[in-house]
Amino acid sequence: MPYVVAVFVTVLWASSYVLIKWGLQEVPPLFFATLRYALAFVELAVASMILSRRRAAAPAPRKVRSQSLILAGACGYTIAQGFQYVGLFFLPAVSTAFILTFNPIFVLVIGVAFLGEAARGGELVGLLIALAGALVFFFGRLSLQGEWLGVLITIVSGIGWAAYVIMVRGIQRERSIDSLRLTTITMGIGVAGLVLLTLATGEFAILSLPNWIFVVWLATANTALAFFLWNWALTSIRAYHLTVLQNVMLVEIAVLSFVFLDEAITPLMIVGLAAVLLGVVMVQLRSLGGRTGGHSPRDEAATDELV
Repeated sequence: MPYVVAVFVTVLWASSYVLIKWGLQEVPPLFFATLRYALAFVELAVASMILSRRRAAAPAPRKVRSQSLILAGACGYTIAQGFQYVGLFFLPAVSTAFILTFNPIFVLVIGVAFLGEAARGGELVGLLIALAGALVFFFGRLSLQGEWLGVLITIVSGIGWAAYVIMVRGIQRERSIDSLRLTTITMGIGVAGLVLLTLATGEFAILSLPNWIFVVWLATANTALAFFLWNWALTSIRAYHLTVLQNVMLVEIAVLSFVFLDEAITPLMIVGLAAVLLGVVMVQLRSLGGRTGGHSPRDEAATDELV
């Protein structure tokens, strides 16, 4: 079930690329990101208050360090999401998506250092195949020359997301806070950072009705719901495995671009997409095989039913 949920989230996030590119034609990137995540935070806060009565009757969770929540919020929303909007402003969506396919490498390195969740040989092979597929898919389509500022900003976004995933995985593995509160608190912290960045740039805009529709949809479905489900999935899926699974967004973005942006899909791109899917499947099969073959007590605790 967590894998099905995670794939559903990737579909939502893939659609974000199309909606964001449309919105950025009129709305400054940081202001756009701030509106989206501020509205999503309000929605999550309301949901948390509605469910507070149920929580009062539930066993109290172990305390989580406030520093962890602050860092997760700053990395996952202020840096990862805010910088991704800026990167999309400077780069085509296809170039941004390509750069972010290297996120599993960041997650793997940070995960080994802080969680002790190392990848097996077969998983590394799957990752390499997926990355090679991404390179084949985007071969001849990338437009990075003269856009190094956008490239750098997007890389920083990717590192921020990797750090967020690792920190959330660590928090969820310790069962210290439920997924809804975790998502609400970290997003609220991240929104505060986005507000400060937006005020610093001084770039604002009056939104048209279509852009308000984009913001509301992105906030509700692609943010409040999607981030809650993603954080829930991290209770039972390793950060590295989940981030590799996120690379199926390449396939989804290609299909959505073909349908909504009239972008062609060539035979070479199909080969690349097939390689991405093969690599992702290899990693996930190795993950499932490792879980059936034995794992640590900490990983067993992480697969308990969510409170």
